[in-house]
Amino acid sequence: MANKRSSYSMLAFPVHLLVISIAALVLFWLIGFREGFALSSSTKMKIFNLHPLFMVLGFLIFSGEAMIAYKAIPAPRTVIKIIHLTLHFIALVSGIFGVYAVFKFHDELKVSHMYTIHSWIGMSTIALFGLQLILGFVTFLFPGFESTTRARFSPWHVSAGVVIFFMAIVTTETGLIEKFIFQQLKRSQEALLVNFIGVLILLFGISVIVTAVLPIRRK
Repeated sequence: MANKRSSYSMLAFPVHLLVISIAALVLFWLIGFREGFALSSSTKMKIFNLHPLFMVLGFLIFSGEAMIAYKAIPAPRTVIKIIHLTLHFIALVSGIFGVYAVFKFHDELKVSHMYTIHSWIGMSTIALFGLQLILGFVTFLFPGFESTTRARFSPWHVSAGVVIFFMAIVTTETGLIEKFIFQQLKRSQEALLVNFIGVLILLFGISVIVTAVLPIRRK
């Protein structure tokens, strides 16, 4: 068992390094190149900047950390369940706030909503994530369900979680592509930074999914 925990600690370590790198680069990008954040401002891009901030640093990172919590944290199963649920709840709240920010930005600029593949996949991801969270809470933490029912539901819960997380990665990458299209970044320092963020997010997604699906179980 100790060897298994050691193996997962080694797997989780690069995930955490990627989290730190992504967070640092996203903050540097939005503050250094995009003028920072504001919920209300005459500079409307400051409102929009809350969207990538909460979707990447909140929704994507916390949902990824929640997925590897079962195998990366040496704690009793009940404690892990609570940590897993808490991280997912933080991710959902961040995602909702990120969606609110972009809708507010569009409203203030009189721009239509939900007209890109990025927004379609993104809203689908948030909706499925919320449903997954509710079903997971009712099945695994709410008293009354038999252990056999939970055991049967567990593979579906894990598989759905991986699919939804994959959708979150796709949403993030398409969002970065939109920045190139609408902001016409082309060849610039900002373009290189955004590309590098995209690569790190892809590596983060791969690392989280690999850690989540490897067939090592806690006792």
